[in-house]
Amino acid sequence: MAAEKRKVVVATGNPGKLAEIRHALEGFGLEFVSAKDLGADSLEVAETGEHFTDNAYLKAMAYRKRFGMAALADDSGLVVDALGGRPGVCSSRYASENATDAENTRKLLEELDGFGSEMRAARFQCVVVLIDEAGEATWACGACEGQIGFSPKGSGGFGYDPVFMPDEKSGYSMAELTMAEKTAISHRGKALVALREQLLAKE
Repeated sequence: MAAEKRKVVVATGNPGKLAEIRHALEGFGLEFVSAKDLGADSLEVAETGEHFTDNAYLKAMAYRKRFGMAALADDSGLVVDALGGRPGVCSSRYASENATDAENTRKLLEELDGFGSEMRAARFQCVVVLIDEAGEATWACGACEGQIGFSPKGSGGFGYDPVFMPDEKSGYSMAELTMAEKTAISHRGKALVALREQLLAKE
């Protein structure tokens, strides 16, 4: 009889993200579940940290305490060098607390108005944190390097994807890529690969 898998609750209500995590971290005897799978609503966790690692840890710890099991969370955002690292941890609420993607993107482009291509270096960053049953945290990060375009391009993706031009797909915005192309170079995908390596090193 196969050993029962250890459950890990994932701090997300996004089924696509959950599927990506399951795919990236299969083979460790872990079963990744959502709050919904456990018969509960997703938690609203205040992201008060100054860094992505802080917020990922806050979310993972909140889920671990709420459900009494290992928990995994991630935090990510856009970092623009010419803006001193902004929007950073405030990426989803850059224009205002309840800003839409279009409003956030518009503010970003307005702040970069007059900046040439050489001043538009940026990256999407992601930190993934797994806190086990004993409270031990394992974390990993990933980044997708690129630059901010001068106007939105493409209708796919979300957030800042229409104005982010990844170095690994020169000439295209993230919003113009297929899901497979985006996943292959994404910051979250790279962070999950790095986390997998961390877990393998512990075995």
